[in-house]
Amino acid sequence: MSKPVREVALEILLQIEKNQAYSNLLLNQTVNRTKLDPRDVGLLTEIVYGTIQRRDTLDYYLQSFVKKGVPSLQDWVKVLLRLSVYQIAYLDRVPERAVIHEAVAIAKKRGHKGISGMVNGVLRSIQREGLPSLAHIKDETERVALEYSYPVWLVKRWVAQYGLDETREMCQSSLEPPNVTVRVNQVKASVEEALLLLEKEGLQVKHGDLSPDAIIVEKGNVFQTNTYKKGYVTAQDESSMLVGRAVGAKPGMTVADTCAAPGGKSTHIAEQMDDTGTVLSFDLHDHKVKLIHDQTKRLGLSCIQAEAMDARKIHENVKGQFDRVLVDAPCSGFGVIRRKPDIKWSKRETDIKAIKNIQQDILQAVAPFVKQGGTLIYSTCTVDKDENEKSVANFLAEHPDFQLDKTLKDRLPEKALGRYVEGMVTILPQDFQTDGFFIASLIKQ
Repeated sequence: MSKPVREVALEILLQIEKNQAYSNLLLNQTVNRTKLDPRDVGLLTEIVYGTIQRRDTLDYYLQSFVKKGVPSLQDWVKVLLRLSVYQIAYLDRVPERAVIHEAVAIAKKRGHKGISGMVNGVLRSIQREGLPSLAHIKDETERVALEYSYPVWLVKRWVAQYGLDETREMCQSSLEPPNVTVRVNQVKASVEEALLLLEKEGLQVKHGDLSPDAIIVEKGNVFQTNTYKKGYVTAQDESSMLVGRAVGAKPGMTVADTCAAPGGKSTHIAEQMDDTGTVLSFDLHDHKVKLIHDQTKRLGLSCIQAEAMDARKIHENVKGQFDRVLVDAPCSGFGVIRRKPDIKWSKRETDIKAIKNIQQDILQAVAPFVKQGGTLIYSTCTVDKDENEKSVANFLAEHPDFQLDKTLKDRLPEKALGRYVEGMVTILPQDFQTDGFFIASLIKQ
């Protein structure tokens, strides 16, 4: 007999808490291993992501009801109370009595009578008295951090960079579930043709909001379809699709994608080139290069050559120069928090400096490999200005032979240009309910 959903959720959340495991990977592995009912998979996903997303808010709610305070609890008890309060506070369709009943049953199974009594008492008090208000928190930054469950240091950082209103919107938007979006492989089909193919397989789909290559899947599992398996579409967020467009590669060109795994942008560039010319795709790890090979094979593309390489050592492995070089740089990932909520708890402010140094090292290393008149595209999935605009400014200060590319805006959809500044564009998560992204285009004189 399979375990109840909430017990499986507890085990996943404990592994994330103790081992810094990635929620998305762990969830996929667990779903594949446990063979849960499809209806239960939805609830499991909701509980796991929701509990991580709202962690600090849940602890704040619990604090008034736990005598010695939340930090005094054993890990599994703390996580069990969090996931239970998450359901009471945020899931309308789950009856409170069912949540409390199952939490007490799990507590009895894992602990002793005293613990199950405490769990029962805390949850019944919350049910009776309601959740404490955040209104008395005077400092607005702290209140935003607690209301949307973000580290205070990160909210302060965003407020300094974007102002309080934008920050509040960003925090709120990152709590909403992401769309499932796919990019159409235009070597095989037009967007209209791909929409028809998916509809024939019973999916509910529509045009993307931002990228001309995108389809939003409203209902159905796209990854089980023949349309996906035969390489007509591939998974990618809409803002990420803009990077391939920004590269502006033409048929017959030579392009280097220096941090390429799992291959979404490399394959998009190859499709833009009509699968002619050459795309060299590099990534640091062999197992990640395999992901690029797998993508390329499924999409039926032949112009991509993928191999393991540290982009900082490109001079040791590569000869010649390229029409286009893409650096989709390692970054803090603050633009993809809605997909990977653990990021906001695992990253520290000190990490940003170390990441910036890696970004600069990669840019320095690849600069000589851009042809004269060629383009260097720099992109990240973060919204942090130190990793974005400042990284570009630092690079340009040391490389007077490069300058910002004013033609970038011609390669992007009109609606993406709201935050465009000469040669650079930022997409915040709330702009189109996509990932947050940054793209800069630099031309070598």
